Parts: sequence; C-alpha cells; structure tokens
Amino acid sequence: MSFTADRLLLFGATGDLSQRMLLPSLCALDAEGLMPANLNIIGTARSELDDHSFRNFAREALEKFLPADRRGGMADFLNRLHYQTLDATTLEGYTELAAKVGNPDQGLAIFLSTAPSLFGPTIAGLQHAGLDGPNVRMCLEKPLGTDLASSCQINDAVAAAYPEDRIFRIDHYLGKETVQNLLALRFANVLFEPIWNSNYIEHVQITVAETVGLEGRVAFYNDAGALRDMVQNHMLQLLALVAMEPPTSFDATAIRDEKVKVLRALRQISAGESVTGQYGAGVIGKDAVPGYEEELGQPSETETFVAIKGHVDNWRWKSVPFYLRTGKRLPERVTEIVVQFRCVPHSIFAGKGASIRPNRLVIGIQPEENITLSLMTKVPGLDREGIRLRQVPLDIAMPDAFSGTVRRIAYERLLLDLIEGDQTLFVRRDEVEAQWHWIDAIRAQWHAEELRPKSYTSGTWGPSAAVALAERDGVSWHD
Repeated sequence: MSFTADRLLLFGATGDLSQRMLLPSLCALDAEGLMPANLNIIGTARSELDDHSFRNFAREALEKFLPADRRGGMADFLNRLHYQTLDATTLEGYTELAAKVGNPDQGLAIFLSTAPSLFGPTIAGLQHAGLDGPNVRMCLEKPLGTDLASSCQINDAVAAAYPEDRIFRIDHYLGKETVQNLLALRFANVLFEPIWNSNYIEHVQITVAETVGLEGRVAFYNDAGALRDMVQNHMLQLLALVAMEPPTSFDATAIRDEKVKVLRALRQISAGESVTGQYGAGVIGKDAVPGYEEELGQPSETETFVAIKGHVDNWRWKSVPFYLRTGKRLPERVTEIVVQFRCVPHSIFAGKGASIRPNRLVIGIQPEENITLSLMTKVPGLDREGIRLRQVPLDIAMPDAFSGTVRRIAYERLLLDLIEGDQTLFVRRDEVEAQWHWIDAIRAQWHAEELRPKSYTSGTWGPSAAVALAERDGVSWHD
C-alpha cells in the first residue's frame, strides 16, 4: 500500500547515528520544505528525557554536525520532535510509546537502530502496542545478524509483524550520489553498456579504506571484523551494482531482482584468494597511533583488513576477477570502484615506438565524488623520432559539474524514501541472505585453513600478501 507517513519513530534517538546522521538529515530536508508538513518525529531510547530536553539534545547535535547554511528554520524542525523513554527489552513501556506516537492509521515509519539481540524483543513490543498495522513501515539499520542463521532469525521476527513490501533494510552507501550515478553511467550512456563485459573489461577493483581505528566501536567491531562490517553489506552492494544486468525499469523490484542474481552467482573463493590483516602501531598523517590489540586492551584475532579475489560466474563476467579490499588505519580515507579495460588488440603505433596503456574508469565515492576516465592521446610534436602517446584523465568532478546543487548526506534521500514508501534504494531479504551465504563460506574456509590475520603497520596499505594477491595476476592495486 502506498502512503506518505505523517509520523516517524526513531529508535536509538540519542545514539551516535542519530546525532551525526539522522537528526541532521531530517533537519536539512525540513529546511528545504521536502518533508510532509504534518510529519511528527518521535524519538525513543533508554535515556531519561522529555520533549524539551530531547529538543535541546537535538539542537546541540545539529549545531555540531549540520553546516550552518543548511539549518534554516531549525526552530520549526525542533518543534516537530517528541520523546518517550523506553527499555526495549520489556513490554511495559510500549503502551506509553504507542500513546506518544498516536494513531498510526495515517502512516507511521519506524527506524530501528539497535543491537541485533534487541530486534526480537522490539518487534514483540511494537506488536503488543499495536504499532504493526497496514500503514506501518519498518526500517532496519545494520547489523542484521552475524551470519546467515542469525540474519534469518532477525528477518523471521520482523516478517512476523511486517510484510516484505513494508520492510526497508538500509545500506547508507546506496544513498550516496555517486553510487546512484553508477546506474546512470551504465544504463543511460550507449558508450558503456555494450563494452561492460568480459570481452572488454580485464578486472574490477573495489576499495573501501579508512584511516580510523576502533573509534568507540570496541565491542561491536571485535565481534564483527572487517569481513562482516564492510564486505558483507557495503562492498557486496557496490559489486552487485557494477555487475548487474540491465533492469527492465528503474523501480525497486526490477533493480533488486538483478542485484540478487549477481550475489547468487558469486563463486566460493578458493584457497589463497583472500588475505586478512590486523593493524599494528604506526603513523596516520603526522600522528602516531597504537595497534589494534593495544586499543582493544587484549589479544585478538579479529581482522581489520580483508582483500579478496572474487568471481561472478555468469556469461557477462566469465573469468573477470573482482578484487575487493577494505581496512582500517590505511593511508587515506577513500571509497572507489576501478574498472580496468583490456588493451587494444593491435597497436598501429608500435612501429613508431609508442606504447599503449589500457583505459581505466575510476568512480570515486568518498571523500570526493568524481568519475575519471583515462584515455590515450598523442603528445603534441613533429614526431621526427617517433610518435609519443600519453595517458590523460577525463575528469568529471560532481560538485563542479553540478554547481549550485546541494551536497547531501546519504541518509537524507533514504529517510525521505522511507517516509514516502520507495524501496528502490533499500535491500531485500533475499539479497541479505545471498550476501551472508557467500560471507559464511569465506569464514568457514578461513577456519579450515586456520588463517590468522597478518600484521601490518598503520598508515600502510595492509599486509604485503594483499599486494601479492593482485600482482600474481599482473594487477596493481589503484593506490
């Protein structure tokens, strides 16, 4: 059923995600007049607050995390906010929460950002309070489990109260402008789609690099590690968008149907096709930083770095390797997709002493959103001693190409889609389960091989074995 929600319920409303992303995103949307005029926002968490103190809390978060030029009408936004204290583990407080929310018949969107262990009790509490009717949508923030079994358990609990067409599993990477632009690049330009296959593409690299360490996520990260924290969700979603077949239309069902086909076609990796690492002490920028175990305060075999050579077993991508790399305490913060094309089959310039390098498409997602296509061009000159060719970049810097366009937080688009009921940029259950199926197989292989993380110095690009993983195929990582 299509409806625009007139109330939004935020679980974990006093948490870090709410302060940094959710409240600033909602305020920015409100400042531009993009939110329904009658939308009320109800926050809930364990913290003992009332409406007034929650609004003061929100004001401090907005002043800290939202640029001043996007806070227009902040007072009006704060007046939308309400608060109800709740212990999500017991049924007792849900009746009071439902009273605060009011009648959900006009449309209620719930954003659930809690520990995986609280999904079941929270859904039970919402059902108990009658907040599960036909005009209620449920948005789930990761992590959705720690493996396929626990993910199914969470999804089963949610499905008992909400049908799939009212469940919105969020991956904020899908809200990033350049990630969506990948679809436009592929499917709105005749230049690319005919050559987007194994005949013309040699390999694909996807890198998600972070300079930070644990940063307050000690308990979660040590249980999760890089594979489950980054590869299972963000990186596999990027891979699916790169590798998917053309959907029949730009709608939720068509796009997600094609993504899940890719995820199900992922070949189980073989021995030697993955590398894990854990950062030691080193230098980031000009600052000395401690090693992982020093930050953690105890020995650990949790991986903070993963490199994987993957394959998509279908006609389009036969024999094309997909190199995935993610890690903490790396030299720079960058998320990018590199599509390496094959070299021309015959160079007419070889007899004139010129060498040719293959074209390369680099899609930068963060910190800067840009697209760069490298092309071979002739160096100006009379060429008396031979022709010289040089690789030059064709750059499209998104802020420059669309000057005057607001640079948005990824959650802005996703929260607005949740309120309005558009599932296109959200993840379907079968996608999540296909992702976990592949990840669980990798973890099982690590266990069978007794693979232990290799140490790497903070401020470097991970263990040397990650370099070797690519170089034995004649590939160099795009650093």
